Amino acid sequence: MRRLMLLRHAKSHWPTGVADRDRPLAARGREAAPVMGRYLADELLLPDLVLISPAKRTVETWEMVAPMLPEKPATQYEPRIYEAKTERLLDVVQEVEGDVRTLLLIGHNPGFEELAHLLTGHGDRYAAARMSQKYPTCGLAVIDFASEHWHAVAAREGRLDRFVTPGSLGEGPDE
Repeated sequence: MRRLMLLRHAKSHWPTGVADRDRPLAARGREAAPVMGRYLADELLLPDLVLISPAKRTVETWEMVAPMLPEKPATQYEPRIYEAKTERLLDVVQEVEGDVRTLLLIGHNPGFEELAHLLTGHGDRYAAARMSQKYPTCGLAVIDFASEHWHAVAAREGRLDRFVTPGSLGEGPDE
């Protein structure tokens, strides 16, 4: 079994004159990211590998999630995640080495939302309904695959285990 977790970056700030790639987290994002980190730890959703978009807001999200985990997993900054379309994100996932059982990607919409919908063929219908309504900042989709290899991950083959947001955990509004 393989488990893919897609965490959209926490709420970011939009300062004037700052390039998109350099946008930092907003105060609300700095509050939400540790909440999701605690959730990952409490639910034992512990990645073997974390692939992170190099955008400042995704890096800062990871920096606030990581301390909440019992052990720091292997991490890599993956430039192809930034502003990636669904096909590119799927390529990134399919290229992961075989010893990684649980993979966490930290990135952006609309790519993450589209990838989650593409890969999910069945699973928790309530989670799917929430995910279809909105994939807000700091939203987390957890998708399981029966496959023994990442290169075999394909459209509609995943089972949506859960879709969680800070709001669904009672930790503030979803954005």
